[in-house]
Amino acid sequence: MPPKVLISDQLDPAAAEILRARGCEVDEKPGLSPGDLAAIIADYDGLAVRSATKVTAKLLEAAPRLKVVGRAGIGVDNIDVAAASARGIVVMNTPFGNSITTAEHAIALMFALARQLPEADASTQAGKWEKNRFMGVELTSKTLGLIGCGNIGAIVADRALGLRMRVIAHDPFLTEERAIELGVRKVSLDELLGLADFITLHTPLTDATRNILSREALAKTKSGVRIINCARGGLIDEAALKDGLESGHVAGAALDVFAEEPATASPLFGVAGLISTPHLGASTSEAQVNVAIQVAEQIADYLVNGGVTNALNMPSLSAEEAPKLRPYMKLAEKLGSLVGQLAHGALSHISIEVEGAAAELNQKPITGAVLAGFMAVHSDSVNMVNAPFLARERGLDVREIRHEREGVYHTLLRVAVQTDEGERSVAGTLFGEDAPRLVELFGINIEADLDGSMLYVVNEDRPGFIGSIGTALGEAGVNIATFHLGRRTAGGEAVLLLSVDEPVAEPVLWKVCNLAGVKMVRALRF
Repeated sequence: MPPKVLISDQLDPAAAEILRARGCEVDEKPGLSPGDLAAIIADYDGLAVRSATKVTAKLLEAAPRLKVVGRAGIGVDNIDVAAASARGIVVMNTPFGNSITTAEHAIALMFALARQLPEADASTQAGKWEKNRFMGVELTSKTLGLIGCGNIGAIVADRALGLRMRVIAHDPFLTEERAIELGVRKVSLDELLGLADFITLHTPLTDATRNILSREALAKTKSGVRIINCARGGLIDEAALKDGLESGHVAGAALDVFAEEPATASPLFGVAGLISTPHLGASTSEAQVNVAIQVAEQIADYLVNGGVTNALNMPSLSAEEAPKLRPYMKLAEKLGSLVGQLAHGALSHISIEVEGAAAELNQKPITGAVLAGFMAVHSDSVNMVNAPFLARERGLDVREIRHEREGVYHTLLRVAVQTDEGERSVAGTLFGEDAPRLVELFGINIEADLDGSMLYVVNEDRPGFIGSIGTALGEAGVNIATFHLGRRTAGGEAVLLLSVDEPVAEPVLWKVCNLAGVKMVRALRF
């Protein structure tokens, strides 16, 4: 059955065409009320939205099949990412489809502020000829301060340098090397506020950036500063900005976004020096086509091929990487499940080590698969998306280790957990490039497939034991499919992994547990 995708906001028709061409069923139903959307969302594997649809925790509760939500645009303010993560739903955006359009809008607003274009236009069309009233400023040689220098900020910097402006940037993730490459100077926020003639914001809205231009911050700016925001409402204290405009300390502000949207009654409206547009940063025909195509490709790649691109809540995994990584992820999930079923006691950390061929691959999806297998023991509904979320929620320290060496096996994956009973470690490899195989269990060499119903037995290595357990299971009507044995030393501790045709009942487990020499028995399920 092909995956089914709902497009619930107005997208370019190219989105539906791409989804259908790649094997998905598509329904286009923009403009649904929240109630109507909730009534049908249970039928879909994927949801494509823009900003109108509110993907709330309540909506997600009504969507048991939903695997991915794709946002045609950068911001995901309308999507409850935490709730989606908890339910194992991938949330994707399209950070590059409208980058140029948004950057160009910021540059356009900067020109409009510098030359008072909206006011001059209104005056002229009113029949006035106030040539001496509108005295603008040049951009050349002025200092532009970027708050945020990611993809869009970098494009704005490039355009501003072409206008012969000096560009400084505040961004905690901007390295000195990247700043040099872009031709900008990295500065602190306070330094930027004191130096910039124009300030433009290009940062997401987070707890750290909310009101980044606060009343205190605006007081530190140069007198006559001009401010542009095409990023997110909430980055500027709008009441403080209003006071700054009215006092003249802020010479002008151009806002494409507001704290409350739609902004139909902002206290900023009517204040001299304000230019406002209705969230037009991504509103060009080219950008709308680009983000529609991008979100459709990303959703299709995930639902059809397992590729993950531009996800906010799990590692990226290209459609080309997915087939190569799939056997490793299958091995990782089985090892995670095994150690989760066998390790008991309070857990402090889990480590995932890769070596050989596995060390050359993207380790994040492998880690996600280990955690999915491990956390499935403790949760009814878990996958690669919500497993890291659940691990963090439980305070589990996750460690990734990569070894470039190659040992006995061409590839090896080891999963270890630290408990109050000590460390428990399992290791596995791939046979024939795609067949997962256990090769070490708690320090004992043992080769076994991990599949279906299994029985794990720890026993004393003594003659006759294999016969006695075979007899006990046979008398109980349990058929053994495969039999794997390993031991530390002759006569010492041994482990036994049995594949059986069906789950072993509790009375049979007790019967095996009471056999001479048995130390532990566990029923396993893969």
